[in-house]
Amino acid sequence: METIVEIGTIKDVDQWAQLRVALWPHHSLDALRAELVREFLSDSGEAVAFIARSAASESVGFAEATLRHDYVNGCSSSPVLFLEGIYVRPVDRRKGIARLLCNAVADWGRSHCCVEFGSDASLADSESHALHTALRFEETQRVVFFRKPL
Repeated sequence: METIVEIGTIKDVDQWAQLRVALWPHHSLDALRAELVREFLSDSGEAVAFIARSAASESVGFAEATLRHDYVNGCSSSPVLFLEGIYVRPVDRRKGIARLLCNAVADWGRSHCCVEFGSDASLADSESHALHTALRFEETQRVVFFRKPL
């Protein structure tokens, strides 16, 4: 299957939002749709999303990234290109699509003067850890965040 990776546009919203629900099922479709329009289809220049499409133009995956100017764990530069989310449909995995998406994100980050590409995953998400390792990310630290309501 030939896969095409392009920057996400308004025409991608419906299929893209469905993929986001698959990645973040604890959020509603409407909330995820609104967020992607607000964050990734704005003209801020601080965020980008790439959509992977099959030869039949069906969206099969996405990668979303932002430029982070605050501290990013394990990084020493600013801005840092940060992978906010990546997802490929299970049926389309292990075909190099995540790599194509991350390469597109990395190219975009380099064009914005980034020299580091950060990401994170929950401690229990071994599937994500394996993906990051396969994509040549290096683990920098493990952390558990705490909070206390006041």
